[in-house]
Amino acid sequence: MHRPAVDVIDLSGWSGADRDAREQLASAVDRSLQATGFLLVRGHGLDPRLPDRLRAAARAFFALPDETKARYAQQDGRSGWFGRDQVTTAASEGTVTPPDLKESWAAAFETSPQPLPDRWPARVPLLRPYVTQFADRMRALSDTLLQIMATALGQPADYFTRHTTHPNGNVLINWYPPRHTTGPARPGQFRIGAHTDFGLLTLLDRQNGRGGLQVHDAAAGWQDAPWQPDTLTLNIGDLMQRWSGDRWHSGRHRVLPPPPEAPAEELTSLVYFHTCAPDTPITPLPAPVGRRQYETVRAGDWMRDKLRSISP
Repeated sequence: MHRPAVDVIDLSGWSGADRDAREQLASAVDRSLQATGFLLVRGHGLDPRLPDRLRAAARAFFALPDETKARYAQQDGRSGWFGRDQVTTAASEGTVTPPDLKESWAAAFETSPQPLPDRWPARVPLLRPYVTQFADRMRALSDTLLQIMATALGQPADYFTRHTTHPNGNVLINWYPPRHTTGPARPGQFRIGAHTDFGLLTLLDRQNGRGGLQVHDAAAGWQDAPWQPDTLTLNIGDLMQRWSGDRWHSGRHRVLPPPPEAPAEELTSLVYFHTCAPDTPITPLPAPVGRRQYETVRAGDWMRDKLRSISP
């Protein structure tokens, strides 16, 4: 299948780059976000050993009996485990579908000095330190990307990051079980149904697979998302689309169901969602940067309503 053109940006030289080099990189980011809402990111500074270590710890947790995992079930919007049949992501678009074919571990960030949950599975002691390392790197990387994005819009470098001192976001580890575990997908059922993300930006360390990520192109329809080793996938969310006044578009995407031709395929995605402080007013940039003027929304209200829409 055709893969849409998505720019690859290398951040390794950003901190020491001169003004011209920074503006060139910012222009490339602007171009790709206008076209697809997606980027591939190289030079991100993530320890290359960490994703495999985090996946191994996460899979050790997901392999536990359901009654054990249920002790760590997500409650009251806090961190924890989501079992299969507990999330229907496509509902955020108003689509009626069966629940997503995945399990997840979420580690929430809040406006407090302690961003990670207190309850961690004692039988998987490495999960917490690996999630913490991943979260710390992704948060710093996200702020660097927001500085580049502010530059691309002709704004001061801290235009977005002044609102992310205490971000309201989370790490999400999605485990997509094999087909021989889930059984055949029901009509309209996916590992994750079609949606756009809700916040500012999403960073994804993903595994390539037949039942993997697809992005929606207005002209060509659903296309397999581009993938390159040692890159992270970036896409912007609804709040950034609104803040940019529709200059950039929140990329619609989905994860295919377990493929019949590869029934043993299982994938684990490591996701970081970056969002500003809950009390941040999201007011679109005016023309000529912005293309559409939305009503101002409060970031926390937007996120709360969207998250409620996908849970039973």
